[in-house]
Amino acid sequence: MRKIVFASANPGKIREAGEILGPGFEIVSAAEAGVTEVVPETGATLRENSLQKAEYLYRKTGCDCFADDTGLEVDILGGAPGVHTARYAGEGRDFNANMDKLLEEIARVETPNSTRKARFRTCVTLILDGKTHFFDGIMEGSIARSKAGKGGFGYDPVFMPDGCGGLTAAELSEEEKNAISHRGKALRAMAAFLKD
Repeated sequence: MRKIVFASANPGKIREAGEILGPGFEIVSAAEAGVTEVVPETGATLRENSLQKAEYLYRKTGCDCFADDTGLEVDILGGAPGVHTARYAGEGRDFNANMDKLLEEIARVETPNSTRKARFRTCVTLILDGKTHFFDGIMEGSIARSKAGKGGFGYDPVFMPDGCGGLTAAELSEEEKNAISHRGKALRAMAAFLKD
């Protein structure tokens, strides 16, 4: 069984990665590998942040590892919040405050002809045997006018994935969301690469 360290402390993300990679891979959290400090994310892009986290983990552990960074890109806001998605309303990573700010910013610039088109983008960086590989996943959708749903996390209550009948990601089951999610797509691309 091949051990791979994931630069995450989120049990849901670790479980999802384990399910997607399947048997033959043991996913270990950064903390389980002995890395408990928060890795700074100072990149200008999702790829730079993902790479920064993976390289840090690799230097600390010497193990095969991967990291991800995800951003919400809203067209009417010029791609914001982007790399600032988790801290859009401040350093506290308060997603209710982030969603409130997002809805206020859209309302401020919206015109009758504007669109609420948006996407979640994930970049995964894998360092395998010292070599770096990148995998991307995108989930297209739009921003709802108000929060709806109790599931998911982050911006899920205001993000309506395309093809889901106007439901927000927070109104989908975990299985429905994972089947179409940006992170799931990036992890499945990584899994296909690893199985080759």
